[in-house]
Amino acid sequence: MTEGAEGLAAEARVRAGEAEAEGELDRIRRILLRTPIRVFVVCPAIVITARAITPPARLRPVRWLFAPLLAWGYLQHRLVGGYRTAGPGGAGKGNRRMPDRLVSDGPYGVIRNPMYLGHLLFLAGLALVFRSRLGAVIFAGTAAWYQQRVLADEAKLVARFGEEYEAYRRRVPRWIPRGIPEPLPGE
Repeated sequence: MTEGAEGLAAEARVRAGEAEAEGELDRIRRILLRTPIRVFVVCPAIVITARAITPPARLRPVRWLFAPLLAWGYLQHRLVGGYRTAGPGGAGKGNRRMPDRLVSDGPYGVIRNPMYLGHLLFLAGLALVFRSRLGAVIFAGTAAWYQQRVLADEAKLVARFGEEYEAYRRRVPRWIPRGIPEPLPGE
């Protein structure tokens, strides 16, 4: 091989390595931006790191009284996610594709967004346990983001399920339960 060809081959290997590294970084970025990873791993890491670098004189005691909110939020996310993907909606994990049928029973018969509410309960618990202003800002920003996401999701669900979704939307509140859910017709 000539020196020019060797140089071109070496340059091609460097470019391939850079492309592979960019692909790996993109994969890591996609993982970190997945909603559950962001809520249950990245946000706590940010709040705990901020607490760790706060001067001791400015730290307020941790309030473990609110720790059940952390557990409740995480368990609600896991259990409702398992309920949704185990059969009723027929959709895969996460929101990558629309459900095959409208899920309007179980936890979805109490509120329309029980998984998102689990995330928000967890973040509220995080802010309260660590008495973190940063945690409160993360909670508020995430709540606003979820509201926008839900509005977009609802438009897609109306387009897919039509009057069935409109009736569900009239019957079941978006975020805050009304109390005991009404039985579905025929129950």
